[in-house]
Amino acid sequence: MRPSSALTAALTATAAVALTATGVTAAPAGTSAPRPGICQEQSLSVSASSGGQRSVARIAVTNRGGSTCVVDRIPTVTFRGLDGSAEAVPPATSGPYVLSPGEHGYAAVRTAAPGATEGHVVRTLSVAADPSHHGVTFGAATVGMGRGIQVWEPVTTLWHTSRAAADRALADATR
Repeated sequence: MRPSSALTAALTATAAVALTATGVTAAPAGTSAPRPGICQEQSLSVSASSGGQRSVARIAVTNRGGSTCVVDRIPTVTFRGLDGSAEAVPPATSGPYVLSPGEHGYAAVRTAAPGATEGHVVRTLSVAADPSHHGVTFGAATVGMGRGIQVWEPVTTLWHTSRAAADRALADATR
């Protein structure tokens, strides 16, 4: 059964009003809205600092470019001389994290569980906002681990809109 043209027009008008009320705009029929591309590494600023606890670091990414772009929702955190990267908590798969110009993303990294006696001690960790990027390397002192970064089963949160949200996500995932 085909809807009448009057019904189709009414549904289209209702949908347009609903989209406009939520701030979403519809693309013309037969087209799709453009998706932001991957952020160019040179348009990002990546930083790291102490997480306030032993074996915890905070990381941030800022879009310094002039257009909206995406990074992977899981930051890539690696440790000098060790294979692999920190695992995402909660477990997640890759996906886009959108950054508008001037917008920040925050994540928290735990390099070793509290009281861990196993593992390796390294002098640096590297953070890439997207796996296609080289990343930025930070020394142990920069992340508040002056005697070296103890690494044993490291984990990282996804990017969040605030430091507090990243800290809560790490605490919730590592209880």
